[in-house]
Amino acid sequence: MPISSTDHPTAPDRDRQDASAAPAPARAGAYRLDLDGLRGVAIALVVAFHIWAGRVSGGVDVFLVLSGFFFTGMLVRRADGGAVGVLNTVRRTLRRLLPAMVVVLAAVVVATVTLLPHTRWSDIAGQTVASLFYYQNWYLALSWSDYLAADPSVSPLQHLWSMSVQGQMYLALLLAVAGAAFALRRAGRPGRLRLVLAVLFAVVGVASFWHAADGVATQQGWNYYDTFARAWEPLAGALLALAAPYIRLPRAAREAFAWTGIAAIACCGWMVNGVLVFPGPAALIPVSATVALILAGAGRDTADQPLVNRVLATGPIVQLGGFAYALYLWHWPILIFYLGEQHQRRAGAIGGAVIIVVSLLLAYLTHHLVEEPLRERSKPATPAPGRLIDPARARLIAGVAVSTVGVLLLASTVAWQWNMGAKAHAVGELDPSKYPGAAALTDHAVVPRAPMRPTTEEAPADIAYPTRDGCISDFDTRAVVTCTYGDHEAHRTLAVVGNSHAEHWIPALQLLGEQYHFRVVVYLKMGCPLTVAEEPMYKGQHNPDCRDWSAEVIDRLGSEHPDFVFTTATRPSDNGGDETPQDYVDVWSALSDRNLQIIGIRDTPWLRRNGIRYRAIDCLASGGNRLDCGIKRADALSPENPAAAPAAAFPNLHLIDPNNAVCEPAVCAVVEGNILVYHDEHHLTASYARSLVPELGRELQPILGWW
Repeated sequence: MPISSTDHPTAPDRDRQDASAAPAPARAGAYRLDLDGLRGVAIALVVAFHIWAGRVSGGVDVFLVLSGFFFTGMLVRRADGGAVGVLNTVRRTLRRLLPAMVVVLAAVVVATVTLLPHTRWSDIAGQTVASLFYYQNWYLALSWSDYLAADPSVSPLQHLWSMSVQGQMYLALLLAVAGAAFALRRAGRPGRLRLVLAVLFAVVGVASFWHAADGVATQQGWNYYDTFARAWEPLAGALLALAAPYIRLPRAAREAFAWTGIAAIACCGWMVNGVLVFPGPAALIPVSATVALILAGAGRDTADQPLVNRVLATGPIVQLGGFAYALYLWHWPILIFYLGEQHQRRAGAIGGAVIIVVSLLLAYLTHHLVEEPLRERSKPATPAPGRLIDPARARLIAGVAVSTVGVLLLASTVAWQWNMGAKAHAVGELDPSKYPGAAALTDHAVVPRAPMRPTTEEAPADIAYPTRDGCISDFDTRAVVTCTYGDHEAHRTLAVVGNSHAEHWIPALQLLGEQYHFRVVVYLKMGCPLTVAEEPMYKGQHNPDCRDWSAEVIDRLGSEHPDFVFTTATRPSDNGGDETPQDYVDVWSALSDRNLQIIGIRDTPWLRRNGIRYRAIDCLASGGNRLDCGIKRADALSPENPAAAPAAAFPNLHLIDPNNAVCEPAVCAVVEGNILVYHDEHHLTASYARSLVPELGRELQPILGWW
């Protein structure tokens, strides 16, 4: 899942001082260069950890605290002087955030069209719109995208989830401060604003922290992107902005805070695997460290600050902090496109250095040519000494350019989404004389010349029926959802149980059920093969919903007692081939204890190349053919069915292996009998599953004895 994205390192609507100017006293409300330097350190850690370590650095948490601190402080100072100015603040905030974002998004769209197959464009178009309107975190939460998986299959816009979280929190803080200030002015008690806000932020912050802690244990994939789970971090900064003017620490305490804070931030990425535990209690490490550094330098002249804060306020570090936002925006897409072009999972030392240099250059140009001109307030009639163009003209040029690019970007992505939405649809029944599918392998059927179906555009919608019908519990649904396929009036029942790899046999089982008169009842959950493990994992994350869902399903199967339970018996091995995990054997034991008959089907191959997953449609759209885009059979399937040995201990377990109807002797191609086998990297298209009816029927007949 993402590794951490960082927050916007540029506090909106602040009164910036030139980094080269002499530092001003660190009085309450004065701008602090050491915190700009802290941004620089945090962004350096974020970039380094993304590129070389594949871990969360904690930088996002540092930036969230800083953004809450700066933004709330600015709002409260405005409220003290009069109206907060909601619309004006929104306008100025967007003016600071959007221009660099638009430039990077436009560059990513151009690179996508140039370098990626058209089958990837729709998702990136959707994420572009989500990023522009600050809901990218929810877009990703719905798919449990893995931020640690920095490989060619990952979106170059995945890192922008944190910008959405920050934008949403800015709006929430703005409305809270403006609403409280307005209400207190009407009540004649404006002097209580800080107290009211402190109570409000503390209550919401505690609730958010509790929610995040619970989410780590229950649904971390969602929790990582959840705005409310993240809210306690900027709220910690907001509370600090309210309290800092009244806090005075002795020098020894400030020195201890400063050294402890910077050490914790530097080491956080190695201390905890943040992608598995943030923003839960473990995020107290970077959050507390940031709070400590803010307090260490609060209310002091720069010369009287601890050494750490004075170092953070030095020129180079402050300058890095100045364009940290642009650097953050650029480094991730450059990394992803580099990995895609090199077909690698890691950039390496030299590649990583190249990515950093290019990112720094683009960030510097974006900062000086886009961000700075649009932040200029003064409009001198003549250019300042040493400048080729006056700020007013630079601002006009940058504004017109960014606005034009933004409009074109939004129009093109929305148009593409609409166009692809019209093309993506499930394929109906195909003529078996033109589209024999699996029969080309099992019965040596003649394969005439015919266009592949489903097409690369149709494939994403040619999915198994339970997903289409809402008959599978998704990642965030604990409830057991059941539906019936086949012959609804039949008295014989086949229960299909497990995850999406049990599900993708439903199009075939539906036809067999109708033909031979048996019911097919599904008990399915995404990312959850039936399990009895205490700590089941999905994408490296604890998945307790899977444990609890499985326990209920096993109990229901024991009481409802279907004639047979159909589930997967193998899965791909990280070392190549396939395997039967011990957890699968434990499930067989649990089902056997309930006197259930089990059909264990060997899983179909998953498309992987050098350990990197890929979609068949992407490979085909890039010019590959059915064989080149396939996977060697020896890489996907072990020489013997790995379920055979453990299955010998279970007389009620019946194994079937239909992979000869999916794979040729040497290769598992992605198209057979003119039908596309996979709609993604490892799930069968509904069309190909239907072509497997004869072979699946031959495998099941001796076991079921129903025809």
